Amino acid sequence: MKSTLVRQDSDKLADVVVRGMQEKKGLDIVVMDLKELKNAVADYFIICSASSDTQIDAIARSVEEEVEKLTGQNPWQTEGRMNREWVLLDYVDVVVHVFLRDRRQFYALEELWGDAEIRYIEEETVPTR
Repeated sequence: MKSTLVRQDSDKLADVVVRGMQEKKGLDIVVMDLKELKNAVADYFIICSASSDTQIDAIARSVEEEVEKLTGQNPWQTEGRMNREWVLLDYVDVVVHVFLRDRRQFYALEELWGDAEIRYIEEETVPTR
């Protein structure tokens, strides 16, 4: 069981990631809470879709910038920048997935982790600064 402080940090990081996705109009944003699942690889998977490879890159960069600006963290691992169909940003406790729509349907992570608590982010909830 993770400590309360670590859980609070991953909760805050998840919120920052969502904000970064919203800044570049990420589509169909889903926050999957994996904290209560046995053998989960992270506390959260946060998934969104993009309509083009250019938007995938913009969303991923926006997430990285928001997280670095507000928490000082950089991803531990980054995958998929070259193929530009699915970019993964691994912040250890929070794993970010930015997909082209058809790739997201193909991999169906929401179904793979179907026991997770899933929160759908409404598109009109873009925070103001």
